[in-house]
Amino acid sequence: MDVSQFLVSRHGAARTETLRKAGFTRRALTKAVNDGAIARLHRGVYTSANADPDVVAAFRADGLLTCVSAARFYGLWILENAEQLHLSCSTGLARRRVVHHGACTHPVHPYLPVAGVGDVLLHAMRCLPELEALVMAQSAVSQAFLSTGFLRRKLPGNRNGKVRAVLDLVLPRADSLLEVLAHTHFTRAGLLVQMHVDVPGVGEVDCLINGCVMVELDGATHFEPKQVKKDQYRNNAGLRGGLIPLRYYYADVVYNPQRMVDEVLDVLRNWEDGRYSPFRYIASPPPS
Repeated sequence: MDVSQFLVSRHGAARTETLRKAGFTRRALTKAVNDGAIARLHRGVYTSANADPDVVAAFRADGLLTCVSAARFYGLWILENAEQLHLSCSTGLARRRVVHHGACTHPVHPYLPVAGVGDVLLHAMRCLPELEALVMAQSAVSQAFLSTGFLRRKLPGNRNGKVRAVLDLVLPRADSLLEVLAHTHFTRAGLLVQMHVDVPGVGEVDCLINGCVMVELDGATHFEPKQVKKDQYRNNAGLRGGLIPLRYYYADVVYNPQRMVDEVLDVLRNWEDGRYSPFRYIASPPPS
């Protein structure tokens, strides 16, 4: 592997120290720069063509990517891509189009200018709107990067009360951001929500609401023909077992949650009013 290939494996940028540890001598780096294979960003940092712009910006600012800007480097879920760069800068100097965060107190990423996952989450919890912070926290907990107990201990005092309240919404298990968001919206509507319920004849369903409405939350793979057919059979099995199946997608949960909740409430009211009775819609016999 030559130096340019190595840089690509590091999102297109690396410090001299990282390159030297990988076995590239100063002479080899100078030759690669002279040959146009790589570029010298500034003293101690080299880049390749098509380097990750956020990584380059962090190196240029002598800072660390954090909060929502660091999420993708740890595979954390996010609702929206950041319009501005979120950095923790050692210099503390204000920069245009940058959201500045406090100093980092936990071990940083081993080779990228990215804050450690602990600081990334703490910065996000204090910075982002409630549901965006919740999604990142849930992702970190689900992947066992850290625990809600760790975050609570790091967010003491009255001034962090609202931030800590977000942690009450984190589920013991969530396989997607749709699950934690749907659970939050349904429970806030006063519904009894059970997650990951094993239904005989159906298998595990995402949500069982008030013991009678089976809600499935579908991602992109559910549009594949084989999966669509499988989902329809699951719906049929749910109906045979006395449950009412409903399905919602990313746009429903993220962008239209109130409409989703209202539909579930309508179904529950119909259930309670007996509107699904088989005798309700039997036509009168035709006149003789």
